[in-house]
Amino acid sequence: MKFHLLFLAVLYSAFTFSQDYNISMMVSRNDLESNSYIKDSTANALIIYDHGNSFIDEDTFWLRFQLKQKIKILKQEGIEKGTFTVRLYKGKSSEEKIKNIKATTYNLENGKIVRTKLEESAIFREENENFTLVKIVLPKVKVGSVLTIEYEKQSRFVTKFQPWYFQGYDPVLYSEYNTSIPANYEYNIKLVGTKKFDTFDNNIKKNCITVGNGGRADCSIAKYVMKDIPAYKPESFTTTPLNYLARIEYELSVIKRFDGGVEKIAKTWANVDDELKTDSDFGRQLSKRSLVRKLLPEAIIYIADPLAKAQAIYQYVLDNYKWNEKYERYDVSVKDLIDTKLGSVFEINLLLENLLSSENFEVYPVLLSTRSSGFITKVYPVITEFNYVVVKTIIDGKTYFLDATSPYIPFGTLPFRCLNQYGRLMDFDNNSYWEDIKVEDFSVISQRVKLELADDMFKGSINSSFSGYHANSLKQEFDENSVQYKKNMRDDHNQLRIIKHDIVDFKKSANNFTEDIEFEIDPEFIGNKIYFNPFVFKFFDENPFQLQERTYPIDFGYKDIYSYAMSLKLPENFKIADIPEPISYSLPNSTGSFMFNVNLKRDELTVYFKIKFNEPIYGFEYYPYLKEFMKKVVETQKNTVIVLEKQ
Repeated sequence: MKFHLLFLAVLYSAFTFSQDYNISMMVSRNDLESNSYIKDSTANALIIYDHGNSFIDEDTFWLRFQLKQKIKILKQEGIEKGTFTVRLYKGKSSEEKIKNIKATTYNLENGKIVRTKLEESAIFREENENFTLVKIVLPKVKVGSVLTIEYEKQSRFVTKFQPWYFQGYDPVLYSEYNTSIPANYEYNIKLVGTKKFDTFDNNIKKNCITVGNGGRADCSIAKYVMKDIPAYKPESFTTTPLNYLARIEYELSVIKRFDGGVEKIAKTWANVDDELKTDSDFGRQLSKRSLVRKLLPEAIIYIADPLAKAQAIYQYVLDNYKWNEKYERYDVSVKDLIDTKLGSVFEINLLLENLLSSENFEVYPVLLSTRSSGFITKVYPVITEFNYVVVKTIIDGKTYFLDATSPYIPFGTLPFRCLNQYGRLMDFDNNSYWEDIKVEDFSVISQRVKLELADDMFKGSINSSFSGYHANSLKQEFDENSVQYKKNMRDDHNQLRIIKHDIVDFKKSANNFTEDIEFEIDPEFIGNKIYFNPFVFKFFDENPFQLQERTYPIDFGYKDIYSYAMSLKLPENFKIADIPEPISYSLPNSTGSFMFNVNLKRDELTVYFKIKFNEPIYGFEYYPYLKEFMKKVVETQKNTVIVLEKQ
């Protein structure tokens, strides 16, 4: 009986929820009266109905894309949804067009549904060399409004078959995309994101396209539906949203003409290898010994140890050539870099490849995409997705990835922007292949605090050691302005009186950065007791994970360890009145842990705290566990109190 009651309750809640909004373009009273979305109380707007239709016109052979959308405005911040922007591409001989724009704002006023239609004067155009931006501004949009919009985009650019975004920054109740693609056109189709289709239908329509002289073509008809799609909500520890927004994309592969001709548009990796090998901006910039002859000092050339020699060549590039912070893969000239000492990432790292190659190192360029630019498509080549190059060299059987754009990045370490999972290694003597970009070592922050209670005052020192990716930004910040660096430390930790601050281990190209601080703290007396938080420095002031649901991975980029140890020496006239209980907590599958422990031996109190993330990337299914994990970490640092009692 309990099971049946639960089942009926679930049915009832689903039925009543479905009645809140009408899943169609028709606007009902319920659409206007409902002013919340039960699954996401933070939503500013709700996409109730999202419908797209793309096909090739059998008369004009233009691509036609038709959109219908219905939106509910839930909060003041959602009013911006009342402005639609459509981008129309301009080519050399043609440009995209927009037709049949219709839009209406619906409001509930004095119990009546009031419709306000879009005026032609509220459609604006902005022109530039490559695009026309059409802005559609709906009237009388306010909280509670329901908006409907329809338009059609027409295009001669068959290579740009309309992609479809099922997911965006607002939740979507229903999203449907219909396509009709003649057999003349073959597209590589890519689904991005982790959400599955609720409906996927695919069939063939015979003779959907006919032309003169008896030419005919069948069409592939597809229908894609997703329901109850959560909003994409940005949060810390991720790459670009383009890696995860649920969508479908198309890249034209083959055109089959009615006269029997076949035009291959998409390239294979073998095609790309051949193209890049002879490319003036890439292949012809590699292994040019004549270009770098006599460039290296003899002191480097005569180094016998291979690893030491490679490190010296790497340092030579860092010391003599500066990155201009440009990523362009075009107009690359290593010669210009040698002459001007200033160049792009491609010029800097291809010079490094030339120098290593000239000294007979096994070396390969690796093309990749940075974290902010998105993952590279693996299923078919899209050469424009590559915006960066690094160098791989193998020395005594060990692999090193090198990037000579920053003096603060140690040999064998890539900048954080490059930690985007994989790249394409270009081996022109054999074949290119995918190369995983992984960081095997942990990056560590270690804090060692010594405290002494004397004359009713805490006096102490802290030794802070940073390694790996935790060290790189600090090295740069300190080196560029040491005075400001120390001022920031005082401002960020104003609960301390910093007496002395020394940097004890600093070298630009090293893997570590270490500093010592001497300080004083005024204790908090209540009666004859001191209430003391042992975390003088905290790793996390707040939980970085706040979402109700996260639909994309948690990408730290590298594995982490945070370690904190404190020792407090007590005078004879104080005793410990209260010691916190130890804590031990782990993430599923031993992917992370943290521990906290307090011990008292004679007159010395010791506190030990350690956080460890064993994975650089966690799937979104780990999110609730990481959220709870970090909640406990923050609470432990923030709320731990040790009570000292004066005798």
